[in-house]
Amino acid sequence: MKKTKVAVIGCGAIARSQHIPNYAKNPQAEIKYLVDVIPERAKELAEKYNVPYAITDYREILDDEEVTAVSVCTPNNTHAPITIDCLNAGKNVLCEKPAALNHEQVLQMKEAADKNGKILNIGVVNRFNTAVNKIKEMIDNGELGKIYHIYCSFRAHRSIPGLGGQFTTKAISGGGVLIDWGVHFLDLIFYCIGSPKVLTVSGGISGELGKDMKNYAYINMWAGPPDYNGTYDVEDFVSGYIRTEGPSISLNGAWAQNIGESAMFIEFLGDKAGIKLQYGGDFKVYTAKNGVLYEIIPSFQKADMFYEEIDSFLKSAATGVKTRANIDNVLTVSLVMDALYKSAELGREVVL
Repeated sequence: MKKTKVAVIGCGAIARSQHIPNYAKNPQAEIKYLVDVIPERAKELAEKYNVPYAITDYREILDDEEVTAVSVCTPNNTHAPITIDCLNAGKNVLCEKPAALNHEQVLQMKEAADKNGKILNIGVVNRFNTAVNKIKEMIDNGELGKIYHIYCSFRAHRSIPGLGGQFTTKAISGGGVLIDWGVHFLDLIFYCIGSPKVLTVSGGISGELGKDMKNYAYINMWAGPPDYNGTYDVEDFVSGYIRTEGPSISLNGAWAQNIGESAMFIEFLGDKAGIKLQYGGDFKVYTAKNGVLYEIIPSFQKADMFYEEIDSFLKSAATGVKTRANIDNVLTVSLVMDALYKSAELGREVVL
């Protein structure tokens, strides 16, 4: 079987830890280009993975007809333009999350994919998580009964990433903890419950802990170190309430809080059973039968969700068949995030 020639655009943390190694180990793929604005970074990884071309300008790949699949792993504000350029050049694209800075840009990306008849997947990797799919299967089979509410928490103690850098600069990132972490939690929820129509959204945000950058105390900083001459104009805390035609959804998220405990979980509340999923981990089922309360901890083999994400994209690119991570299936979350930001700005509930 002929291998799919791949280009990876952006050689930062997610490309280095997941995209590049998982393409390298997949028998369907051959990486032809690594692209990064920092030439040394692309060159180092090209040497490590025996990739023939390390370049700084992604436009060089657009006319290469051998390359039919591209991963976009660049800062959020470049997702839409790079993805659209690649789609218009006849490439299939896997774009990291969030799809773009806002819902309008996401729709432009979808339009380009449809116009060119190409696959556009988004890096909603939890859709390939074994535990998440077990939960979705239980929900689809009616084992939880009527699901009336879902609560999610994505809170950490003083974990603002790269203070003063691209993560905390709204023009680059599009926002803070909601668009960075919340996108994963919301996508996981809407995937599991089948994306019911959203009716109203109410949200509140604040960015108090990081705004005095020089006095922000922390133990460690992923995507660091801090740049005290940089920008901090995003939220480090978000709360929200979402009404749908199905269950309601509430959320609390924080890159940083003055509580020294992390809380990263999702609770699905049904009238027959409830599930508490530890994000990235296992889950428990709580139910009752014949007057007896049960707490069940399922045990099962787990797939590597990042490998499965890459493998699914390669198969989709080769066949043209849309899968669970296709742009068509992830539009709701960008719409909801926009509404949460708008609600916070207006100080009132937003009707969709």
